Amino acid sequence: MEIYEGSLEVEKITNAWYNEFKDKNCGAFITFVGIVREEGGISALSFDIYEPILAKWLKSWEERAAKENAYVLFAHSKGDVAVHTSSYVAGVVSPQRKVALKLINEFVEDFKANAPIWKYDVIDGKRIYAKERSQAIKGAGLLA
Repeated sequence: MEIYEGSLEVEKITNAWYNEFKDKNCGAFITFVGIVREEGGISALSFDIYEPILAKWLKSWEERAAKENAYVLFAHSKGDVAVHTSSYVAGVVSPQRKVALKLINEFVEDFKANAPIWKYDVIDGKRIYAKERSQAIKGAGLLA
């Protein structure tokens, strides 16, 4: 798990991952890069992360990928990320492309639904919780 302050240096991150795994006899390295879109008057998105739960979430994915001789890789921003820059990079390395293609899709979708990362719009210098574009994390809420 790689957490960075501000926008991600995508090329540096993905090149490091490539160099780490290129000699491990894997035939596929697939990445997904999330780019902050300019919409709704935002100048940036801002992120808060609860790292202990995120580490647990990622560990379960690493174990799942290992059962298919694959690896999942993950980098995310905390704090402000300007429009047209990246806040999220995910990767899957696998001996076979079909496994990598399947896992990257499932990994990114599960991230959107279950990773403990809270998103805010930055408009006119103010952080505004992006409630309409957020999902409740499974199991979150008030205890009875």
